[in-house]
Amino acid sequence: MGEFTVLGLRVVREAARHGSFSTAADRLGYTQSAVSRQVGLMEQAAGRPLFERLARGVQPTAAGRVVLRHAEAIFGQLDAARQDLYDLDAGPPAKLAVGAFSTAMAALVPRAIADLATRQPHARIPLREGLSPRLLTAVIRGRIDVAVVNRPQVVPVGIDMIPILDDPLLVALPSGHILAGRRSVAPPELVHESWIAAGTEPGSTLLGAWSDGSWQPHIAFVARDWVAKLGLVAAGAGVTVVPGLAAPAIPSGIALVRIDHPAAHRTTVLVQREETADEPLRRQFTEALREAADDLSAELRNQLR
Repeated sequence: MGEFTVLGLRVVREAARHGSFSTAADRLGYTQSAVSRQVGLMEQAAGRPLFERLARGVQPTAAGRVVLRHAEAIFGQLDAARQDLYDLDAGPPAKLAVGAFSTAMAALVPRAIADLATRQPHARIPLREGLSPRLLTAVIRGRIDVAVVNRPQVVPVGIDMIPILDDPLLVALPSGHILAGRRSVAPPELVHESWIAAGTEPGSTLLGAWSDGSWQPHIAFVARDWVAKLGLVAAGAGVTVVPGLAAPAIPSGIALVRIDHPAAHRTTVLVQREETADEPLRRQFTEALREAADDLSAELRNQLR
C-alpha cells in the first residue's frame, strides 16, 4: 500500500469539488493524465476506490468522503503552519490601548480607530472609557498607552500633550423650545431655564465652564448618564449643556444652539508618555484623530448654520 501525499490529496480535493478530472487538471495546471495518475496513487494508499467514474464526471465514494474530510483538516493545519511562520517573521501584532472620555467616544475616537484600522489592519486597539483625570493617571502608570481627555490644568512631568481640537459647548433644547433654531444664544437668555446637569454644583459641571457668577442656574434634575440627560431634554423637562463632540449622537427631537460666551468651549487633547511619543502606531493614531476632529468640526459648523 502506498502513502498519502499532499499533492495527491490536493488533486483528490479539486476533483471532488468540480466532479471532473479534466476540470481539476485545468484548475491545477496539470495534464489530465497527471491528475488520473495522482488519483490512482491515492486510491492505492486508501486500498479502495475514492471516486465513482460516471458518464458525466466523477463523484466521491464513501471512502473518498472519508479521505476528503481528513484532507481538509490537513490543509487547514498546513495553512495554520504558514501563518505561524509568517507571524514568526512579522512579530506580534501592534497594540495601542486607548482611553477616552464618554463624549469623545460618540464619534471622534471611533472614526479615528476606523481610519487607523485601514492603515494597520492587524493592530489591536483595546478601549477604555472613563473620566479625564482617571485616564490621565492610567497613562502615567502605564495602564493605557494614550488617552483623549479634557486639557488638564497642570501637565504632569513626563507627559506629552497634543492638542486635538477646541470643542464648543452647546445648549441642548427640546425641538419646540422658543430658542430652538437660533444659531447662538447669550447666557442671560438662559437665566430662567431648568437645567439638567451631572451634579448640583455648577462649577463641577459643564455649566461652570461659562457661568460668570452673575446668576445661579436652577438645576432641576441631576443625571450623569448622557442617555438620561437627553431623554429628559427631549421630554421637555429642561435643557442641558453638551460638547460639540456629542453632536453626531444627538437624537431627533433635540435642538442644539451654540452658547455665545468666550469660555463656552473646552480643549480636547491626546496625552501619552514622552518616551513613547515617536512610536509609529501612536503617530498614526494622532493623525487619524486630527483628521476626524477636522471632519467633525466642519459637520458641526454646517449643522449650526
